[in-house]
Amino acid sequence: MAKRNWTAVGVGAAAVGAGLALFSQFIGRRAEAQVPADGKFIDIEGARLHYLDIGEGPAIVLIHGLGGQLRNFSYALTDRLPGHRLILIDRPRSGYSTVAGDEPGLKAQADFIAAAIRKLGLERPLLVGHSLGGAISLSLALDHPGLVSALALIAPLTQPQTEVPAAFKGLAAGGTSKVARGAIANLVAVPVGALTGKATTKAVFAPEPVPDDFAIKGGGLLAMRPGNVYAAMFELQAAGAEMTAIAARYGELQLPVSILYAREDNLLDYRRHGEQTVGEIAGARLELTDGGHMLPITQPELTASFIGRARAAG
Repeated sequence: MAKRNWTAVGVGAAAVGAGLALFSQFIGRRAEAQVPADGKFIDIEGARLHYLDIGEGPAIVLIHGLGGQLRNFSYALTDRLPGHRLILIDRPRSGYSTVAGDEPGLKAQADFIAAAIRKLGLERPLLVGHSLGGAISLSLALDHPGLVSALALIAPLTQPQTEVPAAFKGLAAGGTSKVARGAIANLVAVPVGALTGKATTKAVFAPEPVPDDFAIKGGGLLAMRPGNVYAAMFELQAAGAEMTAIAARYGELQLPVSILYAREDNLLDYRRHGEQTVGEIAGARLELTDGGHMLPITQPELTASFIGRARAAG
């Protein structure tokens, strides 16, 4: 009898797991239908990157943050940067960009983006990085000196940080285990996210409100795909492992670096990731404003003006 009971439990657990996996896949496919790929694809060794190419003029490359995709910039910012060729890139394993083999860490992502800049024939573009995209931009500038003219970093991750922002606690649940991350991403994160996603997004934007159309126009729905969840979980671990080495090299930077931060940012502290960092990079400058973490969406005019000043500095 006991054996039959344990067998029934096992069968039941398997059925629940299969149901959760199917639900996660359904939500992911629905997200793709509502937020399809907007741009083109470029194949480089080891990766296929999805990017949007807008306008003509001096080039600006824009790199989004954790759990984001290129619509974070096309939502409201790109229309305010006329006279430039704007290249918005889905980071490797984010949005619609794919990578062969293992998940790429920050340095590996920077290398992929550098390869894309070269293949697109961009001549020393301004590199704009938001949040985790700021850390990747810094890594690119360190490992590929001369490839970009200047950095414009918006609410960037720039320093080692052991504490995980409250909004991202769920992404840290799998720790360093690939198996645990895979199970959470494919079985748990999407169903839970369907219930808690609005609260999480609110925390990311706080204290500013979340636009009603962010899920589709801003690309927010794509964060609900199991693969994107897994990538974000890995990147959180990669940031913890790589930021110390990146920050230790800031003295090597020999290009203009501009940082924009909001004092009420709910994810990253402007004093650590802004004030401390400009003190470690020769000639770097910091601009502060009121507001939260998602400045390209909530304050596009101010962000565009900041990028314009960074462009002039480069």
